[in-house]
Amino acid sequence: MKTLLLSALALVTVSGAALAEATYTVGQVVPADLKVTDQTGKAHTFGDFRGKNVVLEWTNYECPFVRKFYDAGAMQAQQAATVKDGAVWLSVISSAPGKQGHLKAAEAPAAVAKQGFKGTAVILDEQGSLGKAFGATSTPTMAVLDTTGKLVYVGAIDSVPSFNKDDIAGATNYVKAALADLAAGKPVATPTTKSYGCSVKY
Repeated sequence: MKTLLLSALALVTVSGAALAEATYTVGQVVPADLKVTDQTGKAHTFGDFRGKNVVLEWTNYECPFVRKFYDAGAMQAQQAATVKDGAVWLSVISSAPGKQGHLKAAEAPAAVAKQGFKGTAVILDEQGSLGKAFGATSTPTMAVLDTTGKLVYVGAIDSVPSFNKDDIAGATNYVKAALADLAAGKPVATPTTKSYGCSVKY
């Protein structure tokens, strides 16, 4: 199992330099006119989400680190709970055409539905511009924006870098912690961590 884990971790690209080169870093406000398109072809701007906290989840449904959360139902449960609390949850697929995890627009609605997605929308970012702007290096990379559009967290979903779903329960979930801090009116205690998972297939 140890050999398998090390082999999988060899796929990981986690770079502090990549995050430093991101267009949006913690403390910055994401422009309201930044436009994205979801799995149904609907366009959104980040201005549409002002007044709500926003969670971004970089995903690749073929990545074992992503499958860890989806197969356990943990990601869908967190999506549903986050939306129920009044926040926005955007999953982002930044895989390029021909790369692992890429979804064509025509096949995206069915593929997303098959995963049991419970968030707000799935953003198709096949040019990788959104992922690179946020410094997303792996799936899942997570980011949290506050109600003003300010980036307050970016990094891993939790504290245990494995693809074993049995590790979910005992891990610290950084996204839940960030949202709890925001709800309490406090600064996010852990604003950055190193993400883990499969490299984003730009």
